[in-house]
Amino acid sequence: MHVTDIGEYQLSRVVESQAPFLEASAFIPDVDMDLVEANRDWLFPRFMEAGSNKIILAIQSYILKTPRHTILVDTCVGNHKPRPGRPMFDMLNTPYMAELAAAGVQAEDVDYVLCTHLHIDHVGWNTKLLDGRWVPTFPNAKYIFARTEFNFWEERHRTGNDTVVPNVYGDSVLPVVESGQAVLVDNDYELDHGIWFEHAPGHTVGNIVINVASAGSTAILTGDVVHHPLQLIRPQWSSRACEDPAQSARTRQAILERLADSDTIMAPAHFAAPTCGHVHSHGDEFRFEFLR
Repeated sequence: MHVTDIGEYQLSRVVESQAPFLEASAFIPDVDMDLVEANRDWLFPRFMEAGSNKIILAIQSYILKTPRHTILVDTCVGNHKPRPGRPMFDMLNTPYMAELAAAGVQAEDVDYVLCTHLHIDHVGWNTKLLDGRWVPTFPNAKYIFARTEFNFWEERHRTGNDTVVPNVYGDSVLPVVESGQAVLVDNDYELDHGIWFEHAPGHTVGNIVINVASAGSTAILTGDVVHHPLQLIRPQWSSRACEDPAQSARTRQAILERLADSDTIMAPAHFAAPTCGHVHSHGDEFRFEFLR
């Protein structure tokens, strides 16, 4: 397990899966395959599968340890979740909890669970199946949800409009609310000294990124603001999963410009291993360099 030091804090990953996902144009409708070919030297084979042109995505969580707290960010897909509309996520049975334990974290150790947004692959391990019921996986944790994002999905669930992937809220968020472990916060919430939310809309209406600063070091956990390195070539290429593609592109451009050529680490949700690194400007494009 690789641990990245951010001042007095430590950041590491728990990987649920990493594999070719969808053909690039199926996931990023505006992608220009001529530009993909022009960047083949760094995109293949780490970020894309040769032959199929499928993008490679990791589904993973971050563990952020401070001297006082253990924080889990984005909880992947989860086990035993019925997702008939998404075969790659349907009824999984992965060793995620064993991987978490191998990283030195038991379920009882987690103080806070943070979700950058409430999509299927960011909330799954919020809950586990116990005696036929969905219950919180992390019994001692407070689950911190940005209020804007929470309200959007709560309303969709309540009115029966969560039809794209039904019942994600119902099996992975609502049981946390019913247990009394959910805490709703503003989009600029500060969890601890040097750990704060920032509204980053577009992918979802209440999407957030998580800023981390300690002892002169900084990082941003960017969630799905940047799904895949292809979007460094053209930040205006939004994925088909974005609620508001135009706003998503504006948010992505702004965050990449802020990160470019700085010492701030970008920790994206889905880049292939080793995932974390630095953004560099490259003319009117961007490039990514993994941490060494």
